Amino acid sequence: MLMKKIISSLLLIFAVIVPLIAQEDAEGCKDPALFTRMPNHYIDSFTDYEFDSYEFPVGRERNQAVEGHFININYNSKEKIQLPSGLQIIRNYTNAIKKIGGQIVFEFEDGGYQNTTMKLVKDGKEVWAHVSAAGNGMYSIFVVEKQAMEQDVVADASSMANSIRETGKVAVYGIYFDTGKATLKPESLSAIQEIAKLLKSDPSLKLYVVGHTDNTGGFDANMKLSMDRAASVVNELVSKHSVNASVLKACGDGPTAPVATNATEEGKVLNRRVELVKQ
Repeated sequence: MLMKKIISSLLLIFAVIVPLIAQEDAEGCKDPALFTRMPNHYIDSFTDYEFDSYEFPVGRERNQAVEGHFININYNSKEKIQLPSGLQIIRNYTNAIKKIGGQIVFEFEDGGYQNTTMKLVKDGKEVWAHVSAAGNGMYSIFVVEKQAMEQDVVADASSMANSIRETGKVAVYGIYFDTGKATLKPESLSAIQEIAKLLKSDPSLKLYVVGHTDNTGGFDANMKLSMDRAASVVNELVSKHSVNASVLKACGDGPTAPVATNATEEGKVLNRRVELVKQ
């Protein structure tokens, strides 16, 4: 009998404590920088990726994929509150973004859930958000700060050699310059070292080092910039990595040979490159 009372007491304590614990934010969670949350709500789950893609609804049966810093937050209401309607939640967010210069891209209802896709372009940044809410105490928000992925993987000398052997050229990503300049950034070192290794492994190999730009700015300026950047790579290889100058020739193609559209930032990133072309 005593044991039953103890168990009953423990169950009662557990029933009281667990909801209280559940009404606190999960560890490590936080609101997005763009928005606060609805009052008397806590974060039930939180996802934060440095780089990912999310398809934002932008029209009836139309989505737009946006890549960049991705956050997904699922909110739940605390107990004993007057639950807001889905529309009330949506209006709070749309009013908030309009106050800071944002716009409403698309609103719709789906299965009892009110949805809105919003966009803010400010201070050189483009941020997209999608809020989905119903009157059940729960709502979700998806936020992407649009940006191109920082390239962490650089092709090694072996893969460069294979590409040159098969196609006569290789595009090298991982060579970075100051904006609008031909000054190599320190983070280019890994790619430069691999090019030097490629040339030293095959002393007979001669290469055109070809600079490419996107179409931002004037044509003549881009042609000169691409040539100057190619020359910077050649100079770096010769002066700091003991590569024979006679096996390299700098060329600049500017924006004349894109590999992707210049209509998107992602395409522009691919077009800003250095190519090694077999002479």
